[in-house]
Amino acid sequence: MAEIIQKDGTWAFDGDALRLTPGRDKNVSLLRRTLGELVVPLGALAGISFEQGRKSGRLRLRLRDGADPLLHASGGRLTEPNDPYQLIVESDRYGVAEYFVDEVRDALLLDEVPSDPVTEYLLPGPPLPLSVSAGDGTATFDGEHVRLEWNWKTEDAKAAAGARTLAVTDLTAVEWHPAAGLENGYLRFTVRNAPTKAPPKYDPNSVELWGFKKDPLMALLAAAVQARLPHPSAAAGVPPEEPRAPKQLAPAERREDEHDALLRRLRELGELHRTGVLTDEEFQLAKQAILKRM
Repeated sequence: MAEIIQKDGTWAFDGDALRLTPGRDKNVSLLRRTLGELVVPLGALAGISFEQGRKSGRLRLRLRDGADPLLHASGGRLTEPNDPYQLIVESDRYGVAEYFVDEVRDALLLDEVPSDPVTEYLLPGPPLPLSVSAGDGTATFDGEHVRLEWNWKTEDAKAAAGARTLAVTDLTAVEWHPAAGLENGYLRFTVRNAPTKAPPKYDPNSVELWGFKKDPLMALLAAAVQARLPHPSAAAGVPPEEPRAPKQLAPAERREDEHDALLRRLRELGELHRTGVLTDEEFQLAKQAILKRM
C-alpha cells in the first residue's frame, strides 16, 4: 500500500483503487469537503503526475474520458482549489509523492489499463440526497426528482411560476457554468421537448449563479444528476466497449515480469529510506505491501 498524508488531504493506493480523502485544513475548499472521500478504481485512471514547485508541489490524477460524471458535468471548469483530483504536497514529502506516482504507474502497466475513453461511468457521482442553496434559488435532488425553489433575489417573471419539480426521466441534459468576470454562471436543466434559449435569470429550469462561495456546490448537484442520465457515449452512438483480451504471456513469463518489477520497487524503497525521504513507519508499510504482492 502506498500512502501520502498532507494538510490538503490523504491519498492511499492499495493496488486496485485510490482513496482520496480531503484534509481538514481551513484552506481545503467547501466543494471538496462536501464531496468527501472518493474511491477511484484503477481502471478509471488514464495517468498520474507530480509537479514540483519551490515551496510546494502538486499531485494530479488524469481520469479516462467519460469515467466520472463530475468531470463531465463541470466540463473542465472546476478551479484548482475545487478539483478533487489534485493534492498539494509539501516540499519535505516530494520523495513520498514520487514513490506514490511510481506505484500507481507500475500498477497501470502491470494491469494493462488503457487510457482511451470509456462508455459507462466508473464512479457513482456525489452521494444523495443533495441540496444546495446558491444564487437565486435552491436545487434539491433525491435520485429521481430535481426540485427548484426560488428566493427573494429571483426575477419576478421566473418566481411567478413557483417551485419546479423535474423528473430525471424527463431530462436530457444538465449544464453547470461558473461565474466568470462580469458574466454570471448558471445550473441549467434541459427538459425533453421543451428547449429554451432564455437567459438563466428568466429560465424556470435554471438557477442563476453570481460567483459566491457556495456556487461550486451546484457542480456536485449537476454531477449527481448526470450520473443518472444516459452516458454521453450513447448520444454519440459509440458502441459499448468490448472486454479487452489480456496480453497472452506464459504463466512463468508473467510471474517473472511481476517479480522483477516488485524487486526493483523494493530496491527503490530501500534507497528512499536510507536517504531519509521515507520514515521508518512509511518504509515498513510500503515494504510489507510489496512483499504481500510477491
